[in-house]
Formats: sequence, C-alpha cells, structure tokens
Amino acid sequence: MTVVKVSSKFQVVIPEDVRKNTDIRPGQDVVVVAKGDIINVIPMRPIKEMKGILKGLSTENIRDEEDRF
Repeated sequence: MTVVKVSSKFQVVIPEDVRKNTDIRPGQDVVVVAKGDIINVIPMRPIKEMKGILKGLSTENIRDEEDRF
C-alpha cells in the first residue's frame, strides 16, 4: 500500500508501481467513483480490450440492496 498526499488543487499522483500494473498512460481518461468514503479510480479502456473480460463472472451480490432499482 502506498500513501499519497492531496495537493492544494485536490490533485494526487498515481504511484509508479500502480501505473505500471494497470498500464495507465499520460492523457488517458479514468473514471472516478465514490461509494461512501471509498474512492475508486478506474482506467478507461478501448472496447476491443474489454472482449471476454466478464467471462465466468458471478452476478451474485454485485450490488448493495439500496443500489438496486
């Protein structure tokens, strides 16, 4: 686990090991999702890279009850 500091402009630096593991590149778009006090930063990927990513995924317990329609 790496700790980073939020700048006065509310910016954070993604540590090098995380960038390498997730293949994040300069200028790449990311999605920021907050749930409660947890923040997730998810790299956007071209749709062709996503082929087969959900194979074998269980949909059980994928959402909290209050998030369901």
